[in-house]
This record gives sequence, C-alpha cells and structure tokens, in this order.
Amino acid sequence: MRPYPPIPPGARVALVAPAGPLKMPVDLDRAVANARTFGWEPVVGEHARDSEAYFAGADEGRLADVNAALRNDNIAAVWCLRGGYGAMRLIEGIDYDALRRNPKAIIGYSDITAIHCAVATQCQLGSIHGPTARSTLTPFSERSLRAAVMRDGDPCGEAPKAKVLVPGRARGRLMGGNLALLCALHGTPFEPNYEGAILVLEDVNEAPYRVERMLLQLRLSGALQQCAAIAFGSFTNAGRTSDRTLGGTTRSMDEVLLEAAEIVGVPCLSGIPVGHIDDQWSIPLGLDAELDADQKRLTVMP
Repeated sequence: MRPYPPIPPGARVALVAPAGPLKMPVDLDRAVANARTFGWEPVVGEHARDSEAYFAGADEGRLADVNAALRNDNIAAVWCLRGGYGAMRLIEGIDYDALRRNPKAIIGYSDITAIHCAVATQCQLGSIHGPTARSTLTPFSERSLRAAVMRDGDPCGEAPKAKVLVPGRARGRLMGGNLALLCALHGTPFEPNYEGAILVLEDVNEAPYRVERMLLQLRLSGALQQCAAIAFGSFTNAGRTSDRTLGGTTRSMDEVLLEAAEIVGVPCLSGIPVGHIDDQWSIPLGLDAELDADQKRLTVMP
C-alpha cells in the first residue's frame, strides 16, 4: 500500500458528491468554508448540486465529477461532500489509471467506504476515512483531520470512553469503514484485503441483529480471522430498526460486538471515536498502526 500524499495549504481540493444529494444550499457553503479553513482552494464539482431520487444526480454526472478531479493534475485531493448511498454504483467506472499516475488523497466516510476500498484494491493507495466536506467540524474532528491530511502527528490516540472487548496489542495496516459497505463489497473485485489489518468498523441505522448478521458473514467467510485487531466505532441510531421486529426480545449492541470479538479472539476495542458522530477521528487507511486494547489507544505509525 502506498500512503496518500499530504494536502498542504494552498492545494486545490475538489468537492464532489459521489453518493447522496446535498439537502440544503448551506451544506455546500459550509463545505467551501471548511476547505478554506485548511488553507485549501475549493473546486466545486460541476454536478455537486444535482439531485435525482436519493442520488446527487445521475450516475454519469457524479462519476464525471470524480474522474475530472482525478485526471486534473492541478487538483491535489478529493473531499466528498456527503455519504448517503450511490458511491458503489460508480466504482467500476473510476479512472484508476489517472489515480495511479497522480496519487491524491480521497476524504470521506460512511458510503464513501466503497471508494476507499476501490482505490485500495485497484491502486494499492491509502485514503482518509474522515468527515465529509459538508460536516460541521468540531475542534476535536478538525484537529484529527488536520493531522491526517498533513500526515503530521497522530490523528488518533487515546479513547478513554472505549471498552476493552479482548485485551492485547497488535500492529497492522489500517482498513475498514462502514460495515454494511464492506459486506456489500464482499466477493467482488473491490473487497479489501483483511490479512494482518487493524479493522475499523462503524455503522448507522442498523439494529443489533443486522450488525450481528453482517459480522457473522465476515466471520464465516474467514475475513475477520485474518485481522490483527478490530476497533469498533459508533453504531448510531441502532434502535430505528428494532430486534423486536423478529418477534423476540432485543440484544444490546454491546452484546453483539462482544460476542464477535471473543470468537475471533484478536485484540479489540469498542466505542472508539469513529462513525456518525460529531467528534470523530480521521483514520489514515493504508497506513500502519498499533492497537493497544489495554491502554485504549490507537497509534498511527509515523
């Protein structure tokens, strides 16, 4: 894996919407302001304001914006405006040759996991699992993202609110993202390499039984057992689709994660600051790191 290049102040950064549409004009205004906060020159994609069903416009327009950014040597990075759904529809058409010729960082999370996995498998290039451009950046999130984009300092660190599921310490390559997207990519050419990885997982609007089913899929396939360690982030809004729809009592998310961790048996934390939350770490996917479950710390190697 090649690390993504740093994004210095003065860089031109493309703001594109490869998945869901922006909900309000202020979202784009905030994204532009966020880019300028980092000293970057924002370049808004031609179709960034489009909307069609639950997509940010037609596939062709969204893909054109992504590829235009990758093919433009004057663009240093791509910052995705939001997640939602739709990035997976584009990954067969991304210009990976352009990205191999001129590597650049791609930033985003949630549905953008599909693009992170695609550039990792097709280009052996790292990327940044971090806030989308339209996010309201808290000081915590901004500090972490700044460290990740500059590759200067550790964007992660101690997670005092995390829970130790399996003690121990392990080193590996950071990979992962949204659990549902990783399962959706399983068995495709864009499935990431789990071997020796520190797997970071998060999700939203998924009941415990659905999370259990997805983790079971990855375990039955042997993917989880290949990992050096696992770090669960936030699984927010889990109650929206209740386990009670199955006709029985509920299981807590903590029970589901603990069961999976104990069966796999590698060092594991839950509740690290990653996912659909305000204060989130930016995870430099593809870089080496160490997970020390006993100390509740994720350290990115320099």
